[in-house]
Amino acid sequence: MRQILLTAVVTFALASFTPGHTRAAPVYTFTAVDHPNATVGTGLGHINNAGQIVGFYEDISGEHAFLRDAAGNFVPITVPGATDNTRAFGINNGGQIVGDYRDGSERHGFLRSASGSFTAIEAPGAANFTGVFDINGSGQIVGDYRDGSGIFHGFLRDSAGTFTTIDSPNATTGTEATGINDAGQIVGDYRDSSGRHGFLRNAEGNITPFDAPGAVNGTFPGDIDAAGQIVGFYADAFDLYHGFLRDTGGNFTLIEVPGASDTEIYGINAAGVLTGYYFEGGDTYRGFIATPVTATVPEPASLALLGVGLLGFTLTGRRRYYSPG
Repeated sequence: MRQILLTAVVTFALASFTPGHTRAAPVYTFTAVDHPNATVGTGLGHINNAGQIVGFYEDISGEHAFLRDAAGNFVPITVPGATDNTRAFGINNGGQIVGDYRDGSERHGFLRSASGSFTAIEAPGAANFTGVFDINGSGQIVGDYRDGSGIFHGFLRDSAGTFTTIDSPNATTGTEATGINDAGQIVGDYRDSSGRHGFLRNAEGNITPFDAPGAVNGTFPGDIDAAGQIVGFYADAFDLYHGFLRDTGGNFTLIEVPGASDTEIYGINAAGVLTGYYFEGGDTYRGFIATPVTATVPEPASLALLGVGLLGFTLTGRRRYYSPG
């Protein structure tokens, strides 16, 4: 395992955010996380309250899923039938893990129990593609699938295996569901003629769209915590990615990994610890853990950092963790 503590202190910038819709910057300690076998990159997905994190690393042969325990040890996740590109995205407090894998030309979802047994997840109506992104404490699972016309639809799968399709009423070319909390609130994004937009779906099925201030080329929610706080990232006019936290009042906080050209946030737990990955100006990506200075997690002590934003980084080649393009 390789992990590096980022130790520069930098200044938080709010210039791109709409006045009246931002909060003062929280203080975080950022820890870079690299899988020891990664040659291309390491991506971190969601984190549970025990500090367990799921994700994947990439080498020349493709993507490989893992569980990172609270002590920082990596456990490989090997899905039966997978031939390449296995990714783990979500984990609940019971240790159940969800993700997806390829078996040649098709992508399938999986559920891994805490004991290590696997269940295949296939959305009804899927044409060679089911992506699975998160699971809550009740065993409800969210993700997306592609239909025969090439359109993506979000879904909710309950613990009995019943699927409910989720389509934003504003979507014209696709919807994906990426996070769910124990109250059944779901976040994701949808696409229309103007681009990608975030949404929050309550337990009754009502959908509220939102865009991060400064978003020009898309808003991409990644997760929602028990309190209803949402994390994710947005793309600005230069197609650079910036992390955000949206509180229950709709106020946004910009969160950036120091020195990063792009920051993508995918997970948040009850302690407010954030997970995701970032780029430093090239094609290689690295996982990160952002720990609030008031939180206690199994990481070495380090200098507290503020998020940095709007520093005019050059455009980089990178891709989103989740599936639809």
